[in-house]
Amino acid sequence: MALRCGIVGLPNVGKSTLFNSLSRAKAESANYPFCTIDPNVGTITVPDERLYKIAELVKPEKVVPATIEFVDIAGLVQGASKGEGLGNQFLANIRETDAIIHILRCFDDDNVAHVDATVDPVRDKEVVDIELQLKDLETVHNRMQKIDKQAKSGEKEARKLMTLLKKHEEHLSQGKPVRDLNLAREEREMVRDLHLLTDKPVLYVCNVDEYSAVEGNRYVEQVKEAVAGEESEVLVIAASVEADIAELDTEEERQMFLEDLGLKESGLNRLIHAAYRLLHLETFFTIGPKEVRAWTVKTGTPAPVAGGTIHSDFQRGFIKAEVIKYPDFIEYGSEAACREAGKISLEGKDYIVKDGDIITIKFNV
Repeated sequence: MALRCGIVGLPNVGKSTLFNSLSRAKAESANYPFCTIDPNVGTITVPDERLYKIAELVKPEKVVPATIEFVDIAGLVQGASKGEGLGNQFLANIRETDAIIHILRCFDDDNVAHVDATVDPVRDKEVVDIELQLKDLETVHNRMQKIDKQAKSGEKEARKLMTLLKKHEEHLSQGKPVRDLNLAREEREMVRDLHLLTDKPVLYVCNVDEYSAVEGNRYVEQVKEAVAGEESEVLVIAASVEADIAELDTEEERQMFLEDLGLKESGLNRLIHAAYRLLHLETFFTIGPKEVRAWTVKTGTPAPVAGGTIHSDFQRGFIKAEVIKYPDFIEYGSEAACREAGKISLEGKDYIVKDGDIITIKFNV
């Protein structure tokens, strides 16, 4: 499945530095480099050492990791919901993403001007939040106007939708995002086509200076306190450091650089993994002499649907799935050895794919 995360924030908070670091980041597998598919959209590989450990045993012709798209969205300014700056473009671009990566400036630097003159990440967060909420209110009001006549005439579905929209209106008017609104599954389906901006999950990234990359700073603590009531993760990343790491040629050099700074893993890798957690995604693998590949599915995906991510025929004609658990494959070293040891299970349509499963779909169309 294609996963797209929008990098948002005010101007001069480090969005482009982070995006450029992503665009220069070396893929773990040399045969699958970063690819720019649009001026402001980049596709990079998802770091997963399991894929390469499997490949070491299978020795395929090709290794294909899962990918994630990052979109560098134009900086937002106050009034964007009314079209100020690049507001309309900004908000339209967010609408097309699955999740929001909200970059907050958490560093002091007299050489980098702030759009509001002073560094205050909590204020910056609120500016973006308010603009997204105002745009969602506009979207909700427009829909309410469209169904007003039907609802007043007593049309059942229109009245039901109007009640739900008023619930959204009240919630947004209180300065709260739609993602915090407690809705039943049926209610979410009724408003899905509105693509409300504040319904998207958010990951907050505190962009700090090099000296705060490990432990953060007072700005980071302010952000954590401000989002304590949200179900959102806060990552601390020094975008300038990530830019330096991205320029290094080998994994050994990058690891040495990280160790010198007291870091175990690059911020970009942590960002990608956090995006997976944010969207409740998991990875399964397919293996063969031609290709070992990682595939992305939502947590709780049944085997036939997972098969459909490979090819629609796999879902349509699903018979069964042969499943090997990753630890078993590493222990026994091959599919044949796993089969001989009884480590391949036959699963039906109700089987829920688990993270790390190695799957072969049996189908007939």
